[in-house]
Amino acid sequence: MTPTIIGRFLAGSMLLAIGLAGCGTPASSTSGTTLQVVAGENFWGSIAAQLGGTHVSVANIVTNPNADPHEYESSTMDARAFATADYVVLNGAGYDDWGAKLLSANPNQGRKVVTVADLLHKTAGDNPHFWYSPDYVEQVADRITADYQALDSTDSSYFNQRRAALRTALQPYHDLVAKIRSSFSGAPVGATESIFVYMAQALGLNLVSPPEFMQAVAEGNDPPAQTVAQFHDLVAGKKIKLLVYNVQASTNITEDLKRLAANNAIPVVGISETLQPVDATFQEWQDAQLLTLQNALNAQALTH
Repeated sequence: MTPTIIGRFLAGSMLLAIGLAGCGTPASSTSGTTLQVVAGENFWGSIAAQLGGTHVSVANIVTNPNADPHEYESSTMDARAFATADYVVLNGAGYDDWGAKLLSANPNQGRKVVTVADLLHKTAGDNPHFWYSPDYVEQVADRITADYQALDSTDSSYFNQRRAALRTALQPYHDLVAKIRSSFSGAPVGATESIFVYMAQALGLNLVSPPEFMQAVAEGNDPPAQTVAQFHDLVAGKKIKLLVYNVQASTNITEDLKRLAANNAIPVVGISETLQPVDATFQEWQDAQLLTLQNALNAQALTH
């Protein structure tokens, strides 16, 4: 991403943040309630915080941008947060099983819980990277808003305003997705793991890397040798326009593919499982990644 593009993006992000911050408590909001919210991962936490505004306090559990969230181990501090929470947001589908265990070990009858996988009718074994689907993100935002209203009905109109503000803040994200889909629909791309599957579908890209390879890497396993050979052929034969990799899940095999792609003048784009930087909003993080992806596809188109 060029400095000019980064500058425009950051300026736009600041305006969005100011717009969200400006959506203050309406005069009718008189409950004085502050819901204690715990999010298993900070990408859901960002959405929960924006939807709750001044009426929630959000604690994020998984935040480390240099670690693989799949390997997270909970702490006693996490247990205390779950025990005192009014509301908990978990991803589910095997992604954060530690969270389900903490809920069971720290019962609280007044606590409300949403597990994104359950909301989307997904189970363990399904691709758990739901936050990379724009449609799923909107469904989760709707559910969190409804749950806030159930927990604090006095401030229902306030939460409606916050939902409207987030919808506006997410529009550039949806616009970027639509623009990339319009320009590059059908373009063959590869990904080192399943984190990119939902976004590739939203972008209309043809994700041709072997599914068994992507799933194995996502689960921390060695991919089948046959799929490694297939992936190497795709890259060496320049049959993909772009290689996407997870910056938080590196193996010797994925690093080898990245080098092979670079040697064959195929753009390599990294995406992450948690917010990067950690103080970014969900939409700032996703917009930056999508801009990088768009620039890489544009550059590749210009050279062919």
